[in-house]
Amino acid sequence: MTTHQENDQLTRVGPGTVTGDLMREYWMPACLSTELEVDGAPMRLMLLGEKLLAFRDSNGKVGIVDHVCPHRCASLFFGRNEKAGLRCVYHGWKFDTEGNCLDMPNVPEDHRFEPKVRLKAYPTLEQGGLIWAYMGKQAEAPPPPALEVFNLPADQRSIMVHQRECNWLQSLEGDIDTSHFGFLHVGSVEPDDVDPDTIHRWGLIDRAPRYHVKDTDWGTMYTAYRPAQPGHHYHRIAHYMFPCFALTPDGTFKNHVQATLSVPLDDTHTMTYNLSWTKRDQALRTLKDGSTIPGAGMNMEYLPRTNDWLGRFRLKSRRENDYDIDRDKQRTESYSGIESIGRQDQACVESMGDIVDRTLERLAPSDRMIAMTRRRIIMAGRDFRDQGTLPPTAARPDICLGARGGSFIAPENVDWLEAYQANLNERQMPQLTQQAAE
Repeated sequence: MTTHQENDQLTRVGPGTVTGDLMREYWMPACLSTELEVDGAPMRLMLLGEKLLAFRDSNGKVGIVDHVCPHRCASLFFGRNEKAGLRCVYHGWKFDTEGNCLDMPNVPEDHRFEPKVRLKAYPTLEQGGLIWAYMGKQAEAPPPPALEVFNLPADQRSIMVHQRECNWLQSLEGDIDTSHFGFLHVGSVEPDDVDPDTIHRWGLIDRAPRYHVKDTDWGTMYTAYRPAQPGHHYHRIAHYMFPCFALTPDGTFKNHVQATLSVPLDDTHTMTYNLSWTKRDQALRTLKDGSTIPGAGMNMEYLPRTNDWLGRFRLKSRRENDYDIDRDKQRTESYSGIESIGRQDQACVESMGDIVDRTLERLAPSDRMIAMTRRRIIMAGRDFRDQGTLPPTAARPDICLGARGGSFIAPENVDWLEAYQANLNERQMPQLTQQAAE
């Protein structure tokens, strides 16, 4: 059982918290690259419990800075983004993307002290269609994050994003929990309803898989396996990766380039980014007649965007309207009665509360990955707090390039890790280009 103390460590992400400080030693996704325009209005940004601003200057460089002007503490949200800097409208003090004070126009020239004033600013980079921030304390930022999906050409990369009103770990644990797929998402589907040639049919025949789980250099991984054709197992492979990433099993392994990022905005709000290769195969989205499985769509409608700290990418289907659940459809065609896989997941993880009390849980063998991942995060956070040591991927993010999620069939007498490696060796790779980093 996860204790109250352990749960508090796992879920709190603000400055000075164990997990929050661990996450700050990694590049953290801050927003989409497309959200910021050259000389556009600064955008309020909540990240790891800090109130920040993001803006793109006249040269296209991105700044992620404290929203409080170091002069008289007015908010720079009202500032003018002009001529390669953000100027406070209160007294005209101007700052660049690195936090340097460039101008003090209300101070006589012989009394100015621009070099002595700094606006808190975090290093930034752009990769995989996202803007990233390094919020840690090291003198030099770590190497850029490295996953297959971040290197996709822009025209082959899909990004879906939405905000969840719950703690980051609830969101992430949904991505590393495989047995719910056979119920929440496709519980109304029978094996004979889908193409008999799809390997994913075996997940409908047996909805109670067995598991192998292990620690890895990047975090944790599992296979959920069950019988397939005689002498074979159907494997669903997934990974947890520091600090808050998951590679899910929902696709055919050979071309399943995908990652889900559960980014803590604060302790009770999470921005979920789902990045994937547009040429990948997905698992169990259509019936054998070609129609979409009831409730298995991916479309998401947003509420109007606001300038609030948490006003971005909020779904219309939400806690206040019970996620638009349709009880008639639940009785007749859709297991959950909720439309869209993303909304179904959101309903479950948000229904636990802002931060779930994990002492109330009764974990089962199907939750081995959940339990091991929590332990991995707890120990990594304590190691950093007590000894200053970080998981290997903090300094060597390229380690993550040796991992992929997805499903495959392998002989039952072959060790699961050997089967995983064999499928890695045969995986399809996207045609990578420099365009991916832009």
